[in-house]
Amino acid sequence: MRDGDRLILACLGLSLVLVLLDGITGGGVAGWSQENLPGIAHMIGLWAGRIGLVLAPLVFLPLITGILGRFIKMRGLVWTLHERLIRLIETVTRSIGGAARWFALGLVVVTALIVVQRYVFGFASTKLQESVIYMHALLFLLASASALLSGGHVRVDVFYSKASDKAKAWIDLFGTYLALIPMSALILWSSTGYMASAWRILERSRESDGLPFVFLLKTSIPLFAILMIIQGVAMAARAAMTLADQKTPELPASLEADV
Repeated sequence: MRDGDRLILACLGLSLVLVLLDGITGGGVAGWSQENLPGIAHMIGLWAGRIGLVLAPLVFLPLITGILGRFIKMRGLVWTLHERLIRLIETVTRSIGGAARWFALGLVVVTALIVVQRYVFGFASTKLQESVIYMHALLFLLASASALLSGGHVRVDVFYSKASDKAKAWIDLFGTYLALIPMSALILWSSTGYMASAWRILERSRESDGLPFVFLLKTSIPLFAILMIIQGVAMAARAAMTLADQKTPELPASLEADV
């Protein structure tokens, strides 16, 4: 299995189990969710915010070690920490991005199905039409960090491709802290309240026969920002190791082909 396949299978399996349980209990799962999910989500949000504040100083670790490591020799323990941090973050990034890639196939299949329904059978399904919006949003929001890892984002810097490895490392290091992380942090800050209000009422489609998961769709916005921040930290850690003449962890073969 490729990265993310187990994750998408687990999500599909969990969804199927919940649907079956809801049918067996005569809507009991849906009723329990309507009553308890907002409170649970609020508690998880509070703890996630506290954990984020505690871990926030780690975001600047590659910046400090990248600058200092260029001029002074640092202990091997520092670079071991960097390597483990890179491997952990990139595993998460590849898993979520790998799962998100299936939305591309879903978009093709569902769009074709909608066209056949409308122009052959004269029938239109609101749920199917809205599912296209969901899959399109989730594909780009959840796969963006994976694209950053594989070098798939468009670079404005026309000199980057011809620069030396250390020059690229300086660009990646300062680009991460001057552009990527501030913009992602702004998106995270501005979307948190937007997401919280959706969870408070378990927001659903404005159409009576639409999908009832708007609150989950809105959650993907701050999740996108978090994934971009942590992948930016991994990219900065790689840059710091390069500047200190340390060997960086190897990328998987599939990603090396893309870079």
